[in-house]
Formats: sequence, structure tokens, C-alpha cells
Amino acid sequence: MKLCILFNPRSPISLLALVLTCVACGPTPPAEDSTSSERVTQGNVIFIHPDGTSAAHWGAARFLHYGADGRLNWDRMDHLAVYLGHMKNQLTGTSNAGAVTHATGVKVQADSFGLDEAGQPIIAASGKQETVMQAAIAQGYGTALINSGIISEPGTAAFVAKVKNRRENAEITRQVVESGVDIILGGGEVWYLPKGTAGRYAKASQSRREDGVNLIELAKQKGYTVVYTREELLTLPKDTTKILGVFAAEDTYNDAAEAELRKQILPLYEASAPSVAEMLEATLRHLPQKGKPFFVVLEEEGTDNFGNANNARGTIEAAKRADDAIGLALKFIEQTPNTLLLTAADSDAGGMEVTGASINDMAVNQNLPPTNQNGAPLDGRDGTNTPPFLSAPDANGQRFPFAVVWSGANDNAGAIVAKAHGLNANLLHGTIDNTELYRLMYGTLFGSLPAR
Repeated sequence: MKLCILFNPRSPISLLALVLTCVACGPTPPAEDSTSSERVTQGNVIFIHPDGTSAAHWGAARFLHYGADGRLNWDRMDHLAVYLGHMKNQLTGTSNAGAVTHATGVKVQADSFGLDEAGQPIIAASGKQETVMQAAIAQGYGTALINSGIISEPGTAAFVAKVKNRRENAEITRQVVESGVDIILGGGEVWYLPKGTAGRYAKASQSRREDGVNLIELAKQKGYTVVYTREELLTLPKDTTKILGVFAAEDTYNDAAEAELRKQILPLYEASAPSVAEMLEATLRHLPQKGKPFFVVLEEEGTDNFGNANNARGTIEAAKRADDAIGLALKFIEQTPNTLLLTAADSDAGGMEVTGASINDMAVNQNLPPTNQNGAPLDGRDGTNTPPFLSAPDANGQRFPFAVVWSGANDNAGAIVAKAHGLNANLLHGTIDNTELYRLMYGTLFGSLPAR
């Protein structure tokens, strides 16, 4: 059928009508976010969550370790999307509610740790009262939780635990141990042990369980091999498939401001603890080969906690550690291409930004002022009133001084970028809601995308 339009070239209204009519009459392209034509292939999933990490955090790590012309492993991931992380009842995200959304694919209130306003378990986008990891466990998939913080940190624990309050660390830790996850690696020994019980790191006075249950002994009864150090983890027999790693009394890092760490003579990270990259390396070596997909959730929590403490050196170190884990996953995908690598944060910790100036304007060895021109806190390489950071050389061998500016000490709705690589990575594009991470993980693990 032909459609004729009387077109007056002097009339913008006629021109608009012509354009709209042509668009309406032509073939309708699929919507950018339509699932009608999306195809998903079943395979493995590695979800890396560097908590609190915005594009600026990645930029600071890039400058310091690789230079202005260098590239992070994060940069090598081939698909990306702008990430929108608002909660059901507020614009800015919380670690617990953000993790619940990633684990279930539905919006929740900011204080949720797997329960709704009535205290009932969240019904996931799959239509069931189970997270994507609980669904994987039920299907007999290989599973792992990795965290540089205490194991009850929500970024990982919310994939298997449900409580009324995120501060219920003893109960969260119990649910993690009893969840059926094959490999559990992180800190938080104080939450595994009854009060008055000394551990490898926790003093008897530090242990916090009030129910009298020794979760480390319980884990052994369930068949877990327990390890406490990097060396013990990396030298396990290859056929070890159920592993509990407990690498610190609390976190494997010390998340205070630079001046406080100097005062207490504390390192950024505990020397005996494995990095998240080393934990992932061990996980991929030992994760049970069941002839089914596997699912790994890894969180570098230091990016968030150091950012909230406005510790620039610690934040950049944590980002580099997360990037090392991404690099290891990329190498794994080269050998095992039926694997999706997905990474995103749920907030912007501290509102970090990088400020630089010419070498003449920012003396390399001169202490920076404590604040920027507008009063924002300013960090050099060792905190307040210290010299600026110095970038790695660029393509011309030039190194540049820079400083870190903080907008606050909380979690912000910043410039969060989600990235994907490998299997089904092409489904991540444009601008996405935080619920979309669940859909991509679930679809890859089970071979079909849940409805929005």
C-alpha cells in the first residue's frame, strides 16, 4: 500500500509529520533492551564485585600502576553499560540491598538483607524464594564465595543468607557455612568462634558467637578442609573440593585513614592473607568439576571501606587487587570460553576524584594542602599533608603528579560502570538497571533469561 502526503517544504509541521509517518510505516526495529531477540548460552559465571568502585577509582588505579596511556585488565573487558543502582526507597545504594538486588533481580528497600518489609524472603525474578546462587546449589553446580572482608559482608553473603539486620554477623556466617557452597574464602574468624574461644587469629576475648557453636568445627564435620594462610591455600592437594579459608580475625585489610595506620604501625593488607586474585586462582583450580556450570561471586571489599575512610592509597591498592582478579579471570576465559565474567559496584565510596596539574604547578616532593580550593579533603600518596602520587610513565616516559579529592565518607550514587566479557557479554549494553545483573547471571547459568 502506498501512502501519499501533501508536503509543504515551508512547513516544519509537515516535515515532522513526514518523518513520523515514515518511521511508523517502516519496519519496527527491536527495542534496545528487548528480550524478544536475546539469545543466551548456558555456561559458567564469575561475578567480581569491587564494592564502592566508580570510574574514577579505576582511573586512579590506572594512572598509578599503568600510566596515562596504559590499560587495566578492567579496560580489556569488551562490553560495558552505565549502571543505575537506586533502591526501592532511596536513590543511593546500600551494600546489603545492592547485593540482594544482584542476587535476586528485584528492587528491595535499603535495609534489606534478603527479606522484604514484612520480614519474608524476597521472591526472586525467577518466581522462587531463592537467590541465583541458591538455585545453582540446588542444581548441583560448583559454587564459591570469596571476600577480602569478613565472610558476612553482604556483597557475597547476601547470595546465600537472609536476616533482618545486616549487623547479624554471627547468624549470617552460620548461614554461609550451612549454605552448601563448595568454597568459602574470606576473613571474620571472630564470627566463627564462640565467646572465650581462641582461634588462629582471634583472641579468646575477641570471639563473638553467643550461641556456643564453633562454625569451624562444624565446617570440618561437613567435609570442608580449613586453611588460614596464603601458603596453606595455594598448596592444597588438587583434589580438594570443599574449602573454608579463614584469613583474618576480621577483615584481611585495615580500613583506617593513613595517619591512623601509621600511628598503629598497621599495613593496608595482612601479609599472610591471600589476595582476592590468589583466592580466585585457587578456586578455579579446586572448584568441583561436576559436568555442570559453576558460579563464583567475588568481592573486593577494601575498595569500599578504604574509600569510606578517605584512604586514597588503600583505595587504589584495593582497586589494583580487584583488577588483578579480573586479569586472572580473563586468562581463564581464554582457555574456557564458555564463561561469563561480569563486574560492577553498587555505589561510589567516598566520591573519589583525581586532580592533576602540570609538574611545575604540583611539586613532586612537596606536601599538598589538606583541602582543595573548595574545601574538599585532599589526599597525597600517604594521606593528608603528604606529597602527591606520581603516575606510572606514559607512552613518552613521562610521569605526572596527581592527588585524590574526596566528596565525603559515605556511599554515593556515582559513575558506576558495569562490564562483561566472554560468554553472553554482548547482552550487556547501553544503560542498565541493577536488576539486570541477576538476569544475565541467571540466564547464563541456566540457559534462559527470566522475565523482567
